[in-house]
Amino acid sequence: MSMAMTLEVLPLPVSDIDRARDFYRDKVGFHVDIDQEVMPGMRIVQLTPPGSGCSIALGDSIWEMAGGVRPAPGSYQALQLCVTDIKAAHAELTARGLEVSEPVVYAPDDGATFMYFKDPDGNGWAVQEYRRRATEPLHRLLTDLAERRK
Repeated sequence: MSMAMTLEVLPLPVSDIDRARDFYRDKVGFHVDIDQEVMPGMRIVQLTPPGSGCSIALGDSIWEMAGGVRPAPGSYQALQLCVTDIKAAHAELTARGLEVSEPVVYAPDDGATFMYFKDPDGNGWAVQEYRRRATEPLHRLLTDLAERRK
């Protein structure tokens, strides 16, 4: 039996934590879970998309703690969000003032329609329409799969 693991936080390289927090909160609609100095000299801002089990984390000291090289702000591309209705999502995001592309239909299949935006540093995001998630939420599918593997 394998140990259960969940992917819950992705550090995101940004040049200005406050500007990025405001962008993701106000323009994209993420919830601010944490915005505090978690230890002396280490401020973390964690934001979660509505309905998601994975968050993004903003903070200058994150990279040093992990012992890795800090990626350049704006260097992350192809981060992906999923929505059940891309037209409704487009309307909500543009109403928030987000510069997001018009939805692009690559094929008629569910999961083949996308729109795109960048944060103030240039980190690139895709928003995928996956209508099936309305009736088959990912967390339920994963729980069912885990139960079948027992």
